[in-house]
Amino acid sequence: MNRVDTLELWLGEKRRAIDAMLNSLLDRQPAGESELDAAMRHALLLGGKRLRPALTLATCELAGGEAKAALAAGAAVELVHTYSLVHDDLPAMDDDALRRGQPTVHVAWNDATAILTGDALLTLAFEVLASAPELEGLPADLRLAMVRTLASAAGHRGMVAGQSLDMAATTADAQPNSNAEALATIHQAKTGALIRASVGLGLLAAGNRDASLAQSLDRYAALLGHAFQVVDDILDATVDTETLGKPSGSDAELGKLTYVRLLGLDGARGEAARLCDEAEALLEQVANSIRLRQLIHWVRDRSH
Repeated sequence: MNRVDTLELWLGEKRRAIDAMLNSLLDRQPAGESELDAAMRHALLLGGKRLRPALTLATCELAGGEAKAALAAGAAVELVHTYSLVHDDLPAMDDDALRRGQPTVHVAWNDATAILTGDALLTLAFEVLASAPELEGLPADLRLAMVRTLASAAGHRGMVAGQSLDMAATTADAQPNSNAEALATIHQAKTGALIRASVGLGLLAAGNRDASLAQSLDRYAALLGHAFQVVDDILDATVDTETLGKPSGSDAELGKLTYVRLLGLDGARGEAARLCDEAEALLEQVANSIRLRQLIHWVRDRSH
């Protein structure tokens, strides 16, 4: 059995565990407004790569933590990620009709329901970190650090800021002055912040307080998040809609600044390879990092 087969088996196992956790979290909620409940399940449970919670689980394993705590923390990350997709798909943002091969929430319901669905998923994430029984064994200061880590990654200096910068970069006036540094700044916030939080939450879920390890893995996560976005831009330009599960070529249609537009297809592929190589080199001195190393290759070689 080769490395790819081993990783796919591990990812399949973790995706099933993550999906079960997400289902459980929704089942724990008191019965509410049926349309909103249905839209939340539609957005959250129709598949997805589950990369972010997988990173949380892999990091927690590396640090010797318990899977149940990592599952709760990873579920909180996935709730925030899914909220961001629901809102990004809205007509006022990217105006996409497909997500994960299914109609987006605003298409299946309406804009108002999509906005409220995103709001509900976002707030549930912090309810999970504050009150999930799977996290009760962690010290209070680590629970607070989890809330702070996820809030910072999702907020006005993280993912939301990145989305704002990304939208601004679609304007004609922004394009002539754009460069690789400006594009990296956008995606360090829009994509990278939540991937870094996924790794950080894995360490916290394990009760790990090793500042040196945290610093090394944060740098790894930043490089991985950057590479993920470069590959995303390549796939949008080269892969069909059915394979992607969302409209292909949408970046070009919206006039977005992308790595393919800035560097060309070969240049973007070279940049993705460089970032992945640097991330792998960082892990050479980190014990028990096989899963994190394998996930670098998964990000680099993925087809959707």
